[in-house]
Amino acid sequence: MSRTDRTAPRLWSIAALCTALTVASLTTLHAQAKPTIGQFLSPGFPLQLVSARDVDRIAWLAYEEGHRNVYTAAGPSFRPVRLTRFTDDDGIVLTDLSISADGRTVTFIRGSAPNRDGWVADPASNPTGSERAIWAARTDGTGAWRVGEGAPPALSPDGRTAIFAKDGQIYRYDITTRAAAAAAAQAAQKPWIRLWGRNGNPVWSPDGSKVALVSDRVDHSFIAVYDVKTRKVTYLAPSVDRDVSPTWSPDSKRVAFIRRPGLPFGQQAHGGTGSLGNPAGPGAARGGRAGESSDSRPGLMRATFTGGYVLSFWVADATTGEGREFWHHDPADSAFAAIRSIRWAGDHVVFQAEPGEWIRAYAVSVEKGGAPTELSPGEGMLETSAFSRDGQTLFYGSNVGDIDRRHVWKVGTGGGTATQITRGDEIELAPAPLASGQGVAVLTASATRPLSIGIVPSNGGATRVIYPTLRADFPTAAHVVPENVVLKAEDGLEFHNQLFLPKDYKPGERRPAIIFVHGGPIRQMLLGYHYMDFYHISYAANQWLANQGYVVLSVNYRLGVGYGKSFRMAPNSGARGNAEYRDVLAAGKYLQSRSDVDPQRVGIWGLSYGGVLTAQALARNSDIFAAGVDMAGVHLWGNSLAPNDMSYQSSAIATVDKWTSPVLLWHGDDDRNVQFSQTTGLVQLLRAHKVPFELIVLPDDTHETLIHERWIYTFDRIQDFLTRNLWKRKASTEP
Repeated sequence: MSRTDRTAPRLWSIAALCTALTVASLTTLHAQAKPTIGQFLSPGFPLQLVSARDVDRIAWLAYEEGHRNVYTAAGPSFRPVRLTRFTDDDGIVLTDLSISADGRTVTFIRGSAPNRDGWVADPASNPTGSERAIWAARTDGTGAWRVGEGAPPALSPDGRTAIFAKDGQIYRYDITTRAAAAAAAQAAQKPWIRLWGRNGNPVWSPDGSKVALVSDRVDHSFIAVYDVKTRKVTYLAPSVDRDVSPTWSPDSKRVAFIRRPGLPFGQQAHGGTGSLGNPAGPGAARGGRAGESSDSRPGLMRATFTGGYVLSFWVADATTGEGREFWHHDPADSAFAAIRSIRWAGDHVVFQAEPGEWIRAYAVSVEKGGAPTELSPGEGMLETSAFSRDGQTLFYGSNVGDIDRRHVWKVGTGGGTATQITRGDEIELAPAPLASGQGVAVLTASATRPLSIGIVPSNGGATRVIYPTLRADFPTAAHVVPENVVLKAEDGLEFHNQLFLPKDYKPGERRPAIIFVHGGPIRQMLLGYHYMDFYHISYAANQWLANQGYVVLSVNYRLGVGYGKSFRMAPNSGARGNAEYRDVLAAGKYLQSRSDVDPQRVGIWGLSYGGVLTAQALARNSDIFAAGVDMAGVHLWGNSLAPNDMSYQSSAIATVDKWTSPVLLWHGDDDRNVQFSQTTGLVQLLRAHKVPFELIVLPDDTHETLIHERWIYTFDRIQDFLTRNLWKRKASTEP
């Protein structure tokens, strides 16, 4: 009891007595030994999965308690073999994994992309600094080596050469041996392909004899083809337009590409190509406007081709450069004008578009053109995809028929009936087809099993999990299966949530509750472990919190993916009115209404956009949200402090005078997504308004800490904060 309780009259009400006994029993329960957050976060987490073109071999990146390494496995046994030996929790990331066609060589990047000041992330504060370098490894396990500094490389089909763009030119490394790599590092001081303009996105022909690239000339761009043997450069059907997204025919003789209007009178745009990926999915949220035509940007002159269309597909001979158009979008259908990239598969080019509510795959015949053929029908979005070796089959991950999970489907690239090859209560996505055609490697998870690597028969069947091996102390039995709960905001919009109920709940108890709000906001939390690194961690943390005794609700608020275009592009959101907060508010009120939740002990936590919504919840509704953990949130949209400005009214600081609930703030000062000043400014306001706050600042760390030990420290601090401000908070005496 508090001091106030001890001086109160001794004639307590029955309700107050029951409440006190309940709090006492819950406090005892909370103090009992339970699995630690470290145990929940102990499994290895696969990050990127690739397969070789000509042999049944796969490779993946893995995060294992802060150790980042490359693994491989070959059929038929698919026994995992670790190829690298990075054994420090130093925050140095691995990205951009590639595997050669013969499966003998992999390349990857070690080190983050530079921030706006040109600094590679150095979260461990190494006084010698950090670098971004290309590495290579042999898949026979004989070793890995540093090749040299560089950007994400394009690996030649034979695995002997890695090329990359730097300062607008194309550079080359020989990676056949360590000695060759050292010699190549010296030779790579000069460009391998040097052309006027800014040149990038090199793409090898399937036979390795040529390289196609985009040569950006400011108001127009060309597709250039470089012949490795003759060192001759051929421009493909050069024009005044902007050509992007080169993709090779299977026989290496032709290149297809996207053409958009050039920019008149000195206007500038930033071109790009991307890959066959989700234009509104996780990668797009971070990838900016690569490949977007200038005609969609306000203030620029709208240029069109004759006939009103602004996008066309072309194909050209890689030797002569002669080309022709084989498709353009219907001027009345702007959705197809937004296509960012194409891939040649079989006799077609395949791409993604969103003419209706759902992102789907489409195909156009290179020879015949014609209307696009829809490949992935159904009420759900296509998110990840890959092609069979012969290009005749598209494998893709989708939530069609299971809106809060993912499953793998396949369909012919020329059209036909799509077939679901995985189903059930687990999650499968990111297919990597095997060369033999007998199976598909996938990322797979469940409500109680962390993300794993699995092998699925191409025609469907049971998934064989090959990685990771769970430690004996991994708390599988401590997990709960979250329930899907659909709620409705005050404006009538419905949204999905995952509810985690503690296993040790006893009838009549009223537990503290916590809302989790994801970032992005272009994300979707699932009924199982997530495929993105932070959300994999946060799902484990929500399981851990439920095991600690909290009722946990993960909220898929409007603006997220998975529920259609209208949901993702909801009006009056963000700085234009913050309508998405209505969903968070409805979720908070829902928890308060539950008989197993104490309405006075509801908290909230989230990172990035989740931090935005956490701060807004505390600033606007401290009457509902008793405490919160705001991790790297945005607290002022834009730069305006004018009280009548909509962006200011949509910001958390607009109602900071109503903020009374305690908050734990968390931020790394090398955040490349949210300016650190968003937390600096908020702290000054909280001090001025005497709002209780606690602070975790991570020098040299990024938007999500890159060091595993800091995750453990962070969640230990969160546990302590929630224990003091939620668990031990005076319980409600209402029945």
